[in-house]
Amino acid sequence: MALLEIIKYGNPILRQEAKAIKEINNEIKTLASDMIQTMQAAEGIGLAAPQVAQSIALVVVDVGLISEGEKPVAFINPKVLAAEGELVMEEGCLSVPDVREEVVRPEKIHVTYQTIDGKTIDTWYDGLLARVLQHEVDHLKGIFFVDRISTIKKKRIKRELKRIAHDELERIYQAA
Repeated sequence: MALLEIIKYGNPILRQEAKAIKEINNEIKTLASDMIQTMQAAEGIGLAAPQVAQSIALVVVDVGLISEGEKPVAFINPKVLAAEGELVMEEGCLSVPDVREEVVRPEKIHVTYQTIDGKTIDTWYDGLLARVLQHEVDHLKGIFFVDRISTIKKKRIKRELKRIAHDELERIYQAA
C-alpha cells in the first residue's frame, strides 16, 4: 500500500470526464486500496480517482465514518440513476483545502455500481452516504462542490480558489 498525492483545484485532470473501468484487475484493486489509505491519512470521508491523478471511474468512501463497524468501500463505475428530496449540508473537499460551503443536493439517490469483486449493485442510499457519493461522482464528471453553490457564495471564496489553483499549477510546472 502507498499514500498517493491528492491533486488540487486548478489541476486540469480534475475537470476531465473519468473513463469507465472495463476490467477490475489487480492494478484497480491496488489503486482502490491505496486510495482508501490516502483518504484515511488525509482524514477524508470520500475520494475519487481523479483526485489522485487517475481519470477513471473509481470512488472510495469510508463508510465506517457513517455507520459504525462498516469498512471503506470502493465504488467502480458508479452512476446516479434517480434522486429524491432535497437536503442542504456543508461540504468540503480534499482537493479544495480549507474551503467549506453549504450545498443543496438530493437527499436520496438510486445508484448502480460494481464492487471491487465485480458484483453489480443497484440500490438506494440516503443521508450522509448519498451526499458523499454524489460529491465523489461529481468528481468523475469534472464537477466540484463549489460549482454547485450560488454566485454570491462563489464570489466570496473566489480569492481562495484562485490561490489554490495558482499553487497547484505552480506545483505541476515545478515537477515537470
